[in-house]
Amino acid sequence: MALDGDVGAGLVAIGAGLAVGLAGIGSGMAEKDIGAAAVGAITEDMSLFGKALMFTVLPETIVIFGLVISILCIFVM
Repeated sequence: MALDGDVGAGLVAIGAGLAVGLAGIGSGMAEKDIGAAAVGAITEDMSLFGKALMFTVLPETIVIFGLVISILCIFVM
């Protein structure tokens, strides 16, 4: 069948999109709770700014992992 290559490339593209999209949604859901708690902590004690910033940035790495997986899917497969 001549469509196997086209269908396979389409499924890889869908998988790559899902990897980034779902990672972004999960990261956003985590970051909304962390951001609210961080702002509350900073208003009470300004010395917690560095810790709050680190906890806010931590979920962003999940999106980077999703991006790496999608790049591997597109260029390796």
